[in-house]
Amino acid sequence: MNNKKILITGASGQLGYELQCSIPSDYRVFACDAEVLDITHTQKIQKIIDAQQPDIIINAAAYTAVDKAEMEADLAWKVNHMGAKNLAKVATQHSIQLVQISTDFVFDGRQSSPYLAEPYLSKPLSVYGQSKLAGEQAVLEYAPNSLLIRTAWLYSSHGNNFVKSMLNFMQTRESLGIISDQIGTPTWANTLAVTIWQLLEKGSTGIYHCSDNGVASWYDFAIAIQTLALQHGLLKQNIPIKAIQTRDYPTPAVRPAYSLMDKTKTESSLGITLPHWQTSLSKMLQSIKSL
Repeated sequence: MNNKKILITGASGQLGYELQCSIPSDYRVFACDAEVLDITHTQKIQKIIDAQQPDIIINAAAYTAVDKAEMEADLAWKVNHMGAKNLAKVATQHSIQLVQISTDFVFDGRQSSPYLAEPYLSKPLSVYGQSKLAGEQAVLEYAPNSLLIRTAWLYSSHGNNFVKSMLNFMQTRESLGIISDQIGTPTWANTLAVTIWQLLEKGSTGIYHCSDNGVASWYDFAIAIQTLALQHGLLKQNIPIKAIQTRDYPTPAVRPAYSLMDKTKTESSLGITLPHWQTSLSKMLQSIKSL
């Protein structure tokens, strides 16, 4: 029994929630949201570290409002870059392992084959992606023994996300138009949380990718949400869903057209096969129903 102590930042977010729901029995966890620990303030980090003396920090805190970040660039950079840098420096000073969570939005979307789990040098298309890539680079520089995990299209029964927005729209609107030319993979935050615990058990360091398996557009995702939600009794009737192009629905932030991630390293290291995204989606919808 290792009985290691884990400090989780961003405890009130989707991943923070799922991490707390899946804690292995041999870990002690202190989870704090931004009100308890603001990662943009080094002194506040130091105070929590001194009080809790964790062995590992999982940084689940992030500025994730992709479109809003275009108008609040300073705040996005402060949290996603400087916050990660602050944690990396303090973690190294105290010989604490840092787990940093990043995103498929660090990619420019110009590839046609899955992105490998390695340092990435392209130019992200949005403030959110740029700030998260800068966070990656700071962590790799200041905490070289860290565990950096990229994920994609995250959702949970907790918090705000695409799945819950779609369920709301499907109950309140007569039809929907959903983008069909952005390709990636939806990821249940529970899949990511469980994989993080497994990688920590393994003593993993370096860059890993974690999403559910399979390929989808946002349109495919929406169709599956409606189909499975009807099966689970969360919706009463179908509404028409139309496939539209990115150009038909301009947003403040530009998103990568293709952001599939190669997960071979993660699966082979752990001896697992990550679940298909539709399997995870069905389980998540079942959990909403049980709530």
